[in-house]
Amino acid sequence: MRLIIVGFGRVGSRTARVLAEEGHEVVVVDDDPEKVDRARSRGFTVVAGDGSTPSVLREAGVEEAVAVGGLTGDPNVNFEVCMLAKEYGCRTVMRISEDFREEVYDEYERAVDEVIYPERLGAAGAKTALLGGNFNAIGDLTEQLQVVAVAVPEDAPVVGQPVHDIALDGARVYAHGRKREPLTIPMPGITVEAGDRLALITETARAEDTRNALLGG
Repeated sequence: MRLIIVGFGRVGSRTARVLAEEGHEVVVVDDDPEKVDRARSRGFTVVAGDGSTPSVLREAGVEEAVAVGGLTGDPNVNFEVCMLAKEYGCRTVMRISEDFREEVYDEYERAVDEVIYPERLGAAGAKTALLGGNFNAIGDLTEQLQVVAVAVPEDAPVVGQPVHDIALDGARVYAHGRKREPLTIPMPGITVEAGDRLALITETARAEDTRNALLGG
């Protein structure tokens, strides 16, 4: 599943990292040389250029992409990115700021698949929007929380447990997927199997404890 992130700033970089951790193919687009170098140093496939330019999006593989996120700090660029991506049938996610007039927001909301407020949702919200999920339940994500994605080994304590019954101190499971399948909101009755992947929202200070509680160690 190819996902294109246009803009490798605060929101774009975190969104790209979370998606990559969950096994998705991520292509980053940015026209800032420093951000391009930073993205490459972190192992991402990067296209240097203006993501609102058709040739740049094509170079990033928009024809094969499932979704495109316009996550730069410029809403006008983000809108242009999304309109181009729409022509290729991609799901589109647009970052805006909260100071738009209601009628402008309504226009954007009609034109793209998802409008996000990074100040409220953060990178995890953008990630979930790109994958088609609804992130309203944890829309107040803050810097004190982080997303953790883990693969479940055979000897993990959670193997055999219903996902909804997993109790964690300072964290909760919000998505589950079988091996090589997309992460989704877990349905009641789904149990954890070896090789599954889990995505969690956890207090940053307890992230390591959360991993150990799930996987053992």
